[in-house]
Formats: sequence, C-alpha cells, structure tokens
Amino acid sequence: MIVVLDYGVGNLFSIKHSFKKIGYQVEVCLDVEELKRSDAIIFPGVGNFAAASKNIKNVRDILIKLLLEDQVPTLGICLGMHLFFPKSDEGGGDGLGIFQGQVTKLPKYVKTPHMGWNNLRVIKSSPILDGITEGDYFYFAHSYYALPEDKGVVAAETGYGIDFPSVISSGNIFGVQFHPEKSGKPGELVMKNFVKLIKR
Repeated sequence: MIVVLDYGVGNLFSIKHSFKKIGYQVEVCLDVEELKRSDAIIFPGVGNFAAASKNIKNVRDILIKLLLEDQVPTLGICLGMHLFFPKSDEGGGDGLGIFQGQVTKLPKYVKTPHMGWNNLRVIKSSPILDGITEGDYFYFAHSYYALPEDKGVVAAETGYGIDFPSVISSGNIFGVQFHPEKSGKPGELVMKNFVKLIKR
C-alpha cells in the first residue's frame, strides 16, 4: 500500500489520480497504524513548510523510523522534499531532519515562483531517473529549493538563475523539486520507477 500523507496541504488528489492512471492504488491518510502498514510513502508537494511541519508533528517519530530504520521507499514532491530537511526559510517549524542542509529562497534576480517547464541535468544515476534524459522536461512551481550539505545525494540539477538540486536520491529516499503528476510522460516514468522500487 502506498500512503500519501495528508498533512493539510498538498496536491493529494492529483497524485492519487496519477498513480491510479498507471495502475496503482494509493491511500490518503495521516494515521500511525496505516503508516506502519505502508509499503511506500509519498510526501505531497503544494503548500507552506510551517503549516505542513506542524501537521506532521504527531507522526514525526514514526515517519523518521519508517524512512531511516525500516527503509520504506519514500518520495517527496516539492514541499514534500523540503520536509526531509530540518528547517526552511519559508517559515517556522521542524522538518524531519533526514538530510542536513537548508531550504532557501530562489535568488532575488529571478522571477518567483519558478513556474513552468524546465529540464534536468543528471549528475548521478538513480533508480528514480531510469529512462530519463536531459531532453525531458518537467513542470516546476516553487519559490524555495533544498540545498543538502552532502552533495552526494544530489542526482540532478536544474538551471534557473542558479543551478539548484532538482532530484535527491539516497537509498530508499527520493525527492523531486518538480511535480511528476503534472509532467506528462516523463513524470509518469518517474512514478513508474518509484512503483518498481516498491515491488522489489
């Protein structure tokens, strides 16, 4: 069972619909017992860091255990990826601290939010990027980006005034700054790659 975390924000139902389209059912919830039974977890990606971090507070410990100890395959989308980090310049609240680093705003000299289609520069191989090339475009909608201390977890970058990490990949944990559920065939491929990891 794939669980999409319902933390009061996010593109829950577009994600649910997108996974259904590729033949996989997901459950939308924020229940400890459901989380314990999950085969995979998705952190959805529209909203505010402070509000989302507040709403996951009661399940924070179980999420950290599932991601780090039980190594449940996990995908963070946009804001969902930001929640893997301790803090965000977007507002107060505590993320999970899975990765050390910061979530910071795009530079002032570019128009924010960064909204629209852009491509990836693949830095290292990752199962989430199987079949993806630099000619594939993905849909972005964000003003903040994650900057991990460990550059080794960055699987792809995207250029928008600066080069920012657009895919992070470390073991069972994946984060994408773009929205795969809005990114056509390349986005579908990313979701299918994630499903393959669950079935292993």
